[in-house]
Amino acid sequence: MSHTHQFICMTMRMNIDCDGCYRKIRRALLQMQELESHLIERKQCRVSVCGSFVPQDMAIKIRRKTNRRVEILEIKEVEVGHDAGTDPKPS
Repeated sequence: MSHTHQFICMTMRMNIDCDGCYRKIRRALLQMQELESHLIERKQCRVSVCGSFVPQDMAIKIRRKTNRRVEILEIKEVEVGHDAGTDPKPS
């Protein structure tokens, strides 16, 4: 069994028009166990999520939960080894 797994950071564009939209998106992201962290940039209408997941599946899941169009802007894969003390080096 390998000690490395894919750690994904994905940035998406979503409409965040009001406080309600923001809360709805935030609540949906907090419920997802596979996410390590998330960042909602309201003014740029951008949502970034990091964790171990399949990007397309995550986008579909977020779209279903929030009922909003999700446009994937960027997907970064970070190789995470068993020595978690060191910074992951981009390959």
